[in-house]
Parts: sequence; C-alpha cells; structure tokens
Amino acid sequence: MDTNSNMEERLWDYVDGISSAHERSVIDKLLETDSAWRHRYKEILKANILLQESIELDEPSMRFTQNVMEDIAKYKIAPAASTYINKKIIYGIATVFITIIVAMFVYVFANVNWASAGAGGGMPFDISKINYGKIFSSTYVNIFLMLNVMIGLVLFDKYLSVKKKKLLAQDSTNTAI
Repeated sequence: MDTNSNMEERLWDYVDGISSAHERSVIDKLLETDSAWRHRYKEILKANILLQESIELDEPSMRFTQNVMEDIAKYKIAPAASTYINKKIIYGIATVFITIIVAMFVYVFANVNWASAGAGGGMPFDISKINYGKIFSSTYVNIFLMLNVMIGLVLFDKYLSVKKKKLLAQDSTNTAI
C-alpha cells in the first residue's frame, strides 16, 4: 500500500481541502475500508481542530505600536535621489567615458596614412581601410580601459565609504539626543 508518510501527507491534504476530486474519492474509499487510514485520519482531524482552536492572532499593545512609531519618527526620511547623489561622482564617471572616447579618436587618427589621401574632395582618408580589430585588440587600449574601470571602482568605493561615515555620524548624534 502507501508508506506512512505518504498516507499522512495525503490525509493532511484531504483535511485541508487541497486534494483533487479524484484523490478525495480514493481517500473516502480508503477511510471506509482500511482501519489504519481511519485511525490516522481521526488523529489528524483532532490535531487540526486543536490547531484551529489554539491559534489566536496576537496583536501588540497600543503602547508598543506608539513606541515603534516614535522610534521611526526619529530617523529622517530618505530625500529624493537628486539631493543625495554626489554630482562629483557623476562628473567623474562622465570624465572617464569622455577620456576613453577621446583616446580612441586620437588613436584612430594617429594610425591613418595621411600621405595617401587623394587631391579630390571629400574625406582625406578612406574609413573602410581602418582596421578596427587592431584598435580594439591592442594591448594598450585594453590596459587603458582596465585602468579606467579600476579608477571608477575606487571612486565609487570612496563615495560609498564617505556616505557610510556620514550615516554613522548622523546615527550616533540621533542616539545621543
């Protein structure tokens, strides 16, 4: 037949009302014919009734609620994002990206063969002849990009540590009052 744990699981589903209609009919037949199922069903039903009777929703006292609300009121509500974002960090990140773009332009223009430009109008060089694979696989470009990423991470870490120090200093002044 079924194992003891499977029987108990199926009976709990039956008592809770979450078993399917087919499962309910099978369990009804088992309860009528099998004494072990009937005995276990009565135990589970008693446990379920005890659980429903003994569980009360506890509500905290009004004084506790008031104390919690007073403690929350001590802390400042977070201001809008524009007031706590440091503009220097944004300018620093923008500077890093602008530096990367300018460096790429300098590198591209430095590798163009200006002597082969024709006397005709238009661009002084043929853009299709630029080897982008050489530009982006260059060791120097990769080193430059990695240094910029590291500098950006250091600046971000510094910003977070300053913000944490300010928050801790503010928190200590709030608790001292």
